Amino acid sequence: MTNQAGKLLGNALSRFRSVTATMALGSAVWVMEAAHAVNDLPGGPAVNQLNFAPPATKIAEEQHWLHWFMMAICAVIFVVVFGVMFYSIVKHRKSVGHKAQALSEPIWVELGWTIIPLLIVIGMALPATKVLVAQKDTTNSDLTIKATGMQWKWGYDYIKGEGEGISFLSTLDNSHREMSNSGNPPATDDYLLKVDNPLVVPVGKKIRIITTANDVIHAFMVPAFGIKQDAIPGFVRDTWFRAEKTGDFYGQCAELCGKEHAYMPIHVKVLSAEAYTAWVTEQQKAVVAAK
Repeated sequence: MTNQAGKLLGNALSRFRSVTATMALGSAVWVMEAAHAVNDLPGGPAVNQLNFAPPATKIAEEQHWLHWFMMAICAVIFVVVFGVMFYSIVKHRKSVGHKAQALSEPIWVELGWTIIPLLIVIGMALPATKVLVAQKDTTNSDLTIKATGMQWKWGYDYIKGEGEGISFLSTLDNSHREMSNSGNPPATDDYLLKVDNPLVVPVGKKIRIITTANDVIHAFMVPAFGIKQDAIPGFVRDTWFRAEKTGDFYGQCAELCGKEHAYMPIHVKVLSAEAYTAWVTEQQKAVVAAK
């Protein structure tokens, strides 16, 4: 019995050491992976992001407010409706002696469950309509840019305002293409969001974006600006934004457009007025030199 107990104890200790070693190895791997994990991308997605992107325009701020306003109303309705329902189930259950009663429906009940939901819907619709109308007001823009979606890149044409006549293509940076093709890309904050030629705009100016496409349906979306507009072949749609701060902001094609849909990023670089003027001058010189 003593030898058998010793063997059992030895086997238990051996298993314990094995489990401990496995856990230690797993912890080491997790720490190494965490040390090389991606970080939040300013102007782009954040790690474990649950809410909208931090707003960079007034429209995006209004959308955030609407989001929480609607969530609060829905949460209150949920609590009230299910609270009353479960209270009634528990308080008036048959097992405690309550008996079902046949009640006539008074007119105030009919009016109540018709008028109250109507008022709630109106209260939700009014601020939402105000923001929606503002989103569609593309008049009096300072700069107009045509964004043409194509498989799988964007073409930008500055057609009105400072920089008129500038045109270029914006494609996924080749280094990120190579990372993707490797099958084991390194942790990169802006993975599949880096482009060779970003869209450049001035801060504080109303930018009108005209969208279209030359092959299939695409969609121009930059979450920080609160914009998303389909780009449809044969049609011209438009949207607008006014960036409130300088920096780099990222988006992607938001319409499934083919096998390389994930390789069609949008990078908007917002510059100060002086830096934008310098960029325009540089681009115009390059156009003249290329002729």
